[in-house]
Amino acid sequence: MPKFSVTTFGCQMNVHDSTRMAEVLRHAGWTETTDENEADLIVLNTCSVREKAEHKLLSAVGKLAKLKKEKRDLVVAVAGCLAQQEGERLLGKMRQIDVLVGPDNIPELPRLVEDAAMGAPPVARTVFDLDAPVFLRAEPRPGSDVAPTAFVTIMKGCNERCSFCIVPYTRGPERYRPSREILDEIARLVDAGVREVTLLGQTVNSYRDPEGALPRAPHADPNDPDESEFAALLRAIAERVPGLLRLRYTSPHPRHLTPSLLAAHRELDVLARHVHLPVQSGSNRMLKRMIRRYTSEEYIERAGKLVESRPGTTLSTDIIVGFSGETDEDFEATLELVRAMRFRGLFGFKYSRRPYTPALKLPEDVPEEVKGARLTRLFELSEELLQEHLATLVGTRQKVLVEGPSKTGEAVTGRTERNEIVHIAGENVQALVGELVEVTIQKSFKHSLEGVLDEADRARFAIRPVPAQARRALPLV
Repeated sequence: MPKFSVTTFGCQMNVHDSTRMAEVLRHAGWTETTDENEADLIVLNTCSVREKAEHKLLSAVGKLAKLKKEKRDLVVAVAGCLAQQEGERLLGKMRQIDVLVGPDNIPELPRLVEDAAMGAPPVARTVFDLDAPVFLRAEPRPGSDVAPTAFVTIMKGCNERCSFCIVPYTRGPERYRPSREILDEIARLVDAGVREVTLLGQTVNSYRDPEGALPRAPHADPNDPDESEFAALLRAIAERVPGLLRLRYTSPHPRHLTPSLLAAHRELDVLARHVHLPVQSGSNRMLKRMIRRYTSEEYIERAGKLVESRPGTTLSTDIIVGFSGETDEDFEATLELVRAMRFRGLFGFKYSRRPYTPALKLPEDVPEEVKGARLTRLFELSEELLQEHLATLVGTRQKVLVEGPSKTGEAVTGRTERNEIVHIAGENVQALVGELVEVTIQKSFKHSLEGVLDEADRARFAIRPVPAQARRALPLV
């Protein structure tokens, strides 16, 4: 049986696409391996949102050149956003690539690989499925171990046209998945053992059911241009899949944070008390140049209402530093917004010019060393806020969904509903994977917490504490 390996660069959407590619290949008779040396097919699933991702691909393909000389029948496939962006040009740049597939052409991968193995010339398939969108659904294998968490795509593409972003070019315009398909996939995942689902979309909260099957959500205003049917979808999931323990989503756009969505957070217990809400900048001048379509004041107001809607809700965000024209004053406004919102984490990036984006018309006028210094200050502030928050949780009781073993294998790791990472140690502790347990927080680390099982859960799962003389420190992450 032929073997394949998949390496993923990029966001949660790419992770989801890699999982679907693996399922498509398995259905075609392939088996997965983590050892590229024994693979007959190596798939590199790429990102193009940041310039660094392109460098990663060049490095990865370069390393495969020797292996490809040794194994003449090895097929190298490149998938994802960079494949969509570059198309045939990428085949010309890197002779080692045999197959190129865009995000909408994943179902064609087995056939294209088979053709390449039979001697067909390199081929690029990067066609958007605009007329009849296809969403690959999860196919849990009977008898296989199912992870406690899963991603479910509800839409693809983006209509926002932020000036810095290449996603509308690499993923196309917004296309929405029928709610019946979404509900069916989540139900099947939960039946297979999944406890938490994260809904995925480039602008996930702009969702509209293409079949019009969802009833209007409470507080939804049909005359509001920012309104969508996302809140109605959340309510349908909560009602029709009662076995789901937690529901998350990423990444929403602040302008679609409407009263109907706030009401859903207030009333649906299944929704986690954490939202990743990208802001990109705290400067109104930068937000306008980025074409974000809100001001910092509007962001703070809407995000504040979200936190108020469900006590204890926490936020994380995305921020770009060094965008065209960003002054010291603009950057200080960003730091001030981070302090005001007290984000519990953030992804920070230095701005890099991307092909086909409107921002190419703007001058690249922020030196690289200035970008680096600003990013360092941003991360220092973020770390300070996170560590302050984690320290306040010592001594509290938290419900943790255990996701898997820790890096050392001597503990398990899970997350609270607010997305804090918690490590739990003990003998036979692997029995907790997939379970929702209650712990008392004993220590806070740089990015995580240490929790101790309540006595009732220790008895329920037959977990014994690690003897003091055998105990090692948990990883300080």
